[in-house]
Amino acid sequence: MTLTAFSSFSFVDGALDRADHLRGDPDALHALWPNARIIALDADGRAFADAERRLLALDAATVGNGPGTMTFLGLREGQAWFFAGAATLDASAPERIDLRRAAAHWPAWQATLFAQARALQHWHQRHCHCSACGGTLRFVRAGWLGVCDACKSEHYPRTDQAVIVAVTDGERLLLGRQASWPPRRWSVVAGFVEPGETLEQTVVREVREETGVRVHAHTARYVASQPWPFPSSLMLGFIADAEPDAPIATEELEAARWFDADEIRAGLANDWATADAEGEGIVLSSPISIARHVIRAWLAEHDARGAQ
Repeated sequence: MTLTAFSSFSFVDGALDRADHLRGDPDALHALWPNARIIALDADGRAFADAERRLLALDAATVGNGPGTMTFLGLREGQAWFFAGAATLDASAPERIDLRRAAAHWPAWQATLFAQARALQHWHQRHCHCSACGGTLRFVRAGWLGVCDACKSEHYPRTDQAVIVAVTDGERLLLGRQASWPPRRWSVVAGFVEPGETLEQTVVREVREETGVRVHAHTARYVASQPWPFPSSLMLGFIADAEPDAPIATEELEAARWFDADEIRAGLANDWATADAEGEGIVLSSPISIARHVIRAWLAEHDARGAQ
């Protein structure tokens, strides 16, 4: 399964050339600075936007600080992009927009840029001190490395891996819903990878823990991945075969059940953004998420088998 098989989900298209070789080269960054652009985020992770809620990128040449005070994100068509916290800038914006809204309305590359900046911001905010000795971290290499001057340990950005899986018994798809979700909203099962665990083992464990359904580990097949900076995850999408066990509700899911292909097709057709309790049928995950992608991947496999 390839990313081009379906409409892409968010935070994938248009990623910058991260140009790792420039992070430790201050002279090169200073040379790029006059033509660089800056994405500014406030302390809550909202980006500067104009009155129409489009990205308001700042011209580095008009900002009083230099590249050494900001995080270098990478290059786009030869132009450098940096991230800065709004508190460090002498600048303001008509609007501020959160990442989910930006993903739904901005050009794909801008949403991907925002996601990268937000993930790094979260790491900086949550990793101010050394986990080994408690000393204060000093960020170097253009914001990509935290160094403890007390014990000399080095700290790199962290990403939490999680699986998200379309589980099938051959004809039906397993979905669950959390109590906090909007009415009629259902999605596939997801969960974090534990230490010492393979991705396939995580698929088996998470599905069993959340629904009681038994997955065959050797059938788990990779579909795609998505950075998910809410706040710092990498979602790894799978399809897997399972026994046709009766799903059970658990602490994490208020309900879990099997759905046939026609129900899934109708769920994809329903408007996820406006669905309410009075409507008919299920509503599936937002188009910005990989959850919807793996659902569509399963449906494509199911329909292809039926056409043979």
